Formats: sequence, structure tokens, C-alpha cells
Amino acid sequence: MPGRIIDISQDQRHLSLYRGFMIVSHQGDELGRVPLDDLEAVIASGHGLSHSSNLLAALAERGVPFVLCASNYRPVGMLLATDGNYQQGKRLACQADARKPLNKRLWQQVVRAKLQHQADALAALGRPHVPLAALVAKVRSGDPDNVEAQGARRYWSLLFGADFRRDRDSQDHNCLLNYGYAILRACIARAIVAAGLHPGLGIHHRNPYNPMCLADDLIEPWRPCIDLRVHALVEAGYDSVDADTKRSLANVVYTDLDIAGQRSPVAGAIQGMATSLAQVYLGERDELALPNGLHPDSTAALLTLA
Repeated sequence: MPGRIIDISQDQRHLSLYRGFMIVSHQGDELGRVPLDDLEAVIASGHGLSHSSNLLAALAERGVPFVLCASNYRPVGMLLATDGNYQQGKRLACQADARKPLNKRLWQQVVRAKLQHQADALAALGRPHVPLAALVAKVRSGDPDNVEAQGARRYWSLLFGADFRRDRDSQDHNCLLNYGYAILRACIARAIVAAGLHPGLGIHHRNPYNPMCLADDLIEPWRPCIDLRVHALVEAGYDSVDADTKRSLANVVYTDLDIAGQRSPVAGAIQGMATSLAQVYLGERDELALPNGLHPDSTAALLTLA
């Protein structure tokens, strides 16, 4: 089962370790504690936070990402474990040696899955989705025609209206998207390390200053899950990141998806995807394990605010 995602959004909090618990305190007074073994990720979005090095080491030992967010809730840093799998050396070597044609085929699978999931999200909202779905078959190895961007231009206007622009620095409900994607990114980064891979070695992204290139590759098919939840929040009158919207966005990773006739939470499916990538690099399989579209039951769950 996926663990708990804890967001430290209040200012001037101190995080420390005590007998297997993360302690949250303010000016010496304990406000709460959480067992480390129950954690999926810790997101630090408040100002003036402090923390003990012992806590960060304990989180890293358990593979729990510690995510630092900017004022617009965009992740700007992440602490991860350096060892997450007993075969890590072997898997890292295979990942580093992966040839360009293989990575291009993997990126083709990622983009196709993203476009299909975007089309399914639009279909769930009763929006025109056939044109976007038609782009899936047009994605070639490596996506040299940048079909992904073509789909994005259609998708955002259909999802949020003709005036919407996806801008990470905007203060509208882009902030909700930023926060939701930060949760996904942390979940994916943890899955990558647990699979014995390095998050900095991407299959498509190649920014030498980005230590999370692979996480930014693998997040793409899962973004529509956050998009649907943000759409539901906006329709319900929420337009800012607060305690209620954070809780709702964090719950996305616990939402069950229908994958090949079986139910799995988003976090479990993400771990399966990361494990399948390691198997591809090891030559044990040919394709990533990704949902073949978002089932109507899944999109309905993502549009439901608990």
C-alpha cells in the first residue's frame, strides 16, 4: 500500500527524528508525529522550515523523498536515497549503456500513453477527444515531429478553456497543477530509485542541470490524473492551494486505476512502470508497463472530490 504524503506548509516549523517518528514542532512545542515507515513523501512548502540531518538520513534510508517547493508550489529540489535496490549497480550500468534507439522507442511509448490518457480525460468531461486520440498513431520513435506539443496545444484549451495557458509561474489554478505534479514527481522519483535506476539519466530529457530527467520523462502519462482532479477542484470553486486542495491532490496517488482488468492505485502502477523500465534495460522485456488508456471508472474516481 502507498504510504502517506505529508506536506509541511506552515511557516517556521522544525522537523526532527525521534525513535522512528518524524516530529513536527514549533518553537519547541510538538505539533504532531508520523511513523517514518508510513511515509510515501515529505513535501516542504512552508517558509522558514528547519530540520535535523538525522531525520533526512532516516528518510533517505527508507527511500522517502524530501521535496522542496518554491513559492508557486513548483518543486525545486529533492533528497533521495543513493541505494534503493540490491541490483542497483547492475541496473545502473545497463541504464547508462542504453543505446539511443532504445530510448527513442521508450519515449514513443511514453508520448503515446500521455496522448491517450489526455484523450480519455477529455472524453470523461464530454469534450472533443477524437482529434487528440488520432494523434497517438502518429507518434514515431523519438517523436521527431513533436506530436506531444501538438497534442498539448489542443488539450489545454479543451480542458480549461480557450484563454487558459499552462504557465508554471502563473498564480491561477496553474498553482494547483504545480502542486499536483510535485506529488507525482516525488512518487515517480521514489519508484525509480526503488527499481535500482538513477533519476538523472533520462530517456528523452537531457538537461545537464536537471537531476530528475528520468522522473520528468516518466511523469508524462500520469499528468492527466492530476489534470482531472484539478478540473474537479476548479469546477467546485477552489482556485488556490490550501489544506483542502492539497489533501485532494495528494489522494490522487491512492486512486485505483483499471489496468488490464486489475485494480491498482496510481502509486502502485507507477512502481510497476519503473520496475518495467529496469527490466527493459536488462533485456527482460520490450515495453514499459503502462495503462492502456484511462478506464471510465478511473476517470470518474479522479473527478470525485472526497
